[in-house]
Amino acid sequence: MRLSIVIVAFGGDLSPLLDELAAQRQPGDEVIVVDNAPRGDAMHPVVDRRIDLHHNPGFGAAANEGARVAAGDAVVLLNPDAVPAPGCLDALRHPPAGWDAWMAAVMLADGEHINSGGGIAHFLGFAWAGALGEPASALPAGAAPVGFLSGACLAVRLDVWRELGGMPDHYFLYHEDVDLSHRLRLAGHRFGVLPAARVLHDYEFGKGSYKWRYLERNRWATVLRSYPPALVAVVLPAMLACEPVLLVVALAAGWGRAKLQSWWDVLRWLPALPGERRAVQSTRRVGAREFAGALVAELDSPQFGAYGRNPAVRALLRLYWAGALALVRR
Repeated sequence: MRLSIVIVAFGGDLSPLLDELAAQRQPGDEVIVVDNAPRGDAMHPVVDRRIDLHHNPGFGAAANEGARVAAGDAVVLLNPDAVPAPGCLDALRHPPAGWDAWMAAVMLADGEHINSGGGIAHFLGFAWAGALGEPASALPAGAAPVGFLSGACLAVRLDVWRELGGMPDHYFLYHEDVDLSHRLRLAGHRFGVLPAARVLHDYEFGKGSYKWRYLERNRWATVLRSYPPALVAVVLPAMLACEPVLLVVALAAGWGRAKLQSWWDVLRWLPALPGERRAVQSTRRVGAREFAGALVAELDSPQFGAYGRNPAVRALLRLYWAGALALVRR
């Protein structure tokens, strides 16, 4: 399998990543760098094509630019701060039969602990890195399905990427990988994690309050775009009911302004969302029940802290989701 490796950069030193790619690439592979903040410096000899955008359209739009010129069998999106461990590319060439997309196991920089063993998607649209901080032994023994593919290192067959239109190019940052994974599932494509393929990721969750603005805005957009009709109908009341609570949480945590900005963003987005939803739903090949099977009710991410561990919150979410699934099955 020929890999088209697309790296979205924002300046910075790509040498550790590119040196490792030079050691692992095979004939037919290609390396495409899309730089949202080019500095005019010489590029590493392993790079086959460099696209300097001279502005910052965001991660998804830049990834789409790179994939547009790809010629391999699969597009591999690789974060600039994710370095493939030895043997990673070879493992990525051999997904299970029937899989149209897959991800590497994303490890923390020490290589001994997990950054993401596969994304976990909550029915309210929240999404987080699975098995964060756990030892490498917690990874599955072989290929396994996941809730969503981590954008730190994900691969999609090129024809499927183009069938679905790639990533949402207007999200700017965050949740693009969740949206793409939901659309893959909606269209009947199978995907998961390949634990034999590993990348070392220099991961830090905190990026300032602006990150919460994009996470919340794009969470809403992803649910409204990708959930099948019956699922939207049963999930939307819970999402609306949670918003006042989330605002209180945001204010207490210091990102209340970002939460309010996300509301304004969604309101401005509403006129365009019906058209986006029609385009996404036109690819639907699975029903709401099958789609919902990949979503969870518990908020088990460390990022939710005491709120996610609260017994009353957990019981309420499980009860609501059980009722929602019962309605969907009807």
